[in-house]
Amino acid sequence: MARPFRAAYVAAAAATVYAAATGRDRWQWATKPLLMPLLAADVLHGGGDLAAADRRVLLGALGAATVGDVLLIDPDDDRRLVAGASAFAVMQAGYSALWWRRGARPRPAIALPRVAAWLGAGALLRARAPKLAVPLSSYGATLGTAAVLASDPGLAPAAKTVAGTNLPDRDPRSRLGLGALLFTVSDGLIVLRRLFARGDRSRRVSEAVILSTYAAAQYFLTDPRVHANQPCLAESMPGNVRPTGTG
Repeated sequence: MARPFRAAYVAAAAATVYAAATGRDRWQWATKPLLMPLLAADVLHGGGDLAAADRRVLLGALGAATVGDVLLIDPDDDRRLVAGASAFAVMQAGYSALWWRRGARPRPAIALPRVAAWLGAGALLRARAPKLAVPLSSYGATLGTAAVLASDPGLAPAAKTVAGTNLPDRDPRSRLGLGALLFTVSDGLIVLRRLFARGDRSRRVSEAVILSTYAAAQYFLTDPRVHANQPCLAESMPGNVRPTGTG
């Protein structure tokens, strides 16, 4: 099936990254707010196999992400940064609910490195930007929860795994771990940019990288085929053993 809205999303994301890299703020105001609505349109266009409740959660998460995108067009304003993080926390909670419904569960080998990274980022924020430490660390907890669940190899049991993480293949569910990793990288770079980027050029380049990894992450995480009620995880497992919480 043709995916015109995802194709339009790729074009809008490329324009947004170019605008950030070249300092064209007006372009960003024109293109960045289109990103999540285009993915939402793809959900409505190609998500016929989604349960109604899952569709509502996914669309609600994309709506929250749209708010966050608009707020973070000016990432150097700390008030907008905190408000944007709050909007993305809602999005991450929605994603977590979807992964949990698909049978994802936290695994220590996946969770522990993310907990360590979260603690490190929190310590860095307390040392360099204490006013941002609590709100951004709170957001980091929601990000980490969603990332741990999305990285559960059980979401795509037929995929090959390395270090407990699925290698992307033709099954869109196998790309969730990569999407979660890219999202974590993007948000980690936001913190580093806020704390260490000083020159105009370094801010523009880092913002372009942030947007590139963010756009790729959302592309993988919001594919409606990932959330469809086909095939159920149980159908992909030896012996057709039905895991708890799958559809």
